[in-house]
Amino acid sequence: MKVQPRNADAFAKRPGAATRLVLFYGPDPGLVRERGKLAAQSACADLSDPFRVTEMKADQVTGDPARLSDEMAAIALTGGRRVVRLRDADEKLAPAIIGLLKAMPPGDTLLVVEAGELDARSKLRKAVEDAGEEAAAIACYVEGEDELAATIGRMMVDHGMQIDPEARDWLAGNLVGDRAMARSEIDKLAIYMLGEKRVTLADVRAVIGDSAALDLDEPAMAAASGDLAEVDRSLRRLFADGTSTVAILRAAQRHFQRLHQAVAHMAHGQTPQQAVKSLRPPVFFKLETPMVAQVRRWTLPLLAQALTRLVEAEADAKRTHMPDETICARTFFQLAQWAKRGG
Repeated sequence: MKVQPRNADAFAKRPGAATRLVLFYGPDPGLVRERGKLAAQSACADLSDPFRVTEMKADQVTGDPARLSDEMAAIALTGGRRVVRLRDADEKLAPAIIGLLKAMPPGDTLLVVEAGELDARSKLRKAVEDAGEEAAAIACYVEGEDELAATIGRMMVDHGMQIDPEARDWLAGNLVGDRAMARSEIDKLAIYMLGEKRVTLADVRAVIGDSAALDLDEPAMAAASGDLAEVDRSLRRLFADGTSTVAILRAAQRHFQRLHQAVAHMAHGQTPQQAVKSLRPPVFFKLETPMVAQVRRWTLPLLAQALTRLVEAEADAKRTHMPDETICARTFFQLAQWAKRGG
């Protein structure tokens, strides 16, 4: 069964009564982890319970496919529904999952599978989608700013707080790309604001401003400034952390769109400082000075060319067989070269 995106969060919280397997996949690893955790907690609220929860890596199953069936047939000694969490899944897992779906062991154990990107040709994804109500596949795509802003609003309500629209939009602009990071930063903000009912932009900047949530912007900032060495350093660190290349490219698209807006304001008579100050959501104060320098460096035609290149790079990363990190790095180095020539 294929779960529609609009129903994904609700299904993750409460999978269907007949569902024994839920596959989460997509380019946002944070969203995959978050939804996988929600689905697992629907079967067992305490995921540290050793009698009801089994954690496995995909290579453990590919090396011994029978073990998965054994885990699915096991009964908890303390009673209650069991859950098997299977991480780092990929196409090598397809034969084991296909075999499991053909002969699902009796019982009610829930299998939660977390995978990376799986295209439409994926045998693993197709097997789950074609299995009827017994199995469900849920895509976890990178949320856009508007979607994330709505998610942030709901998260804050869950904490018993209301967030000002300006603060919510600023957060969405700086946290887009990884749902797990957004969740972590919102939880930190809620602790900081404990006892308060309203969250302002000043509150958000005080808590989030120096956090790792802004790391996704570093390659874009470096490329727009023509700093090849910083492009290399920031990309290496993000790749080492397992950050999705799509998230990195989306962050760059957002940054260059804002540069395009600022340069357009300059074309109507604003100074570089005024143009940067006029952007909404507001630019984080530590980034204002380098952005002023960037709007002086770039022209509208060159920015349009950069945005086209970033969109093409995202498409190439999804549909070609070239390593996506190579595509991403090549794009950022090209942008940095354009910035150097423009300056």
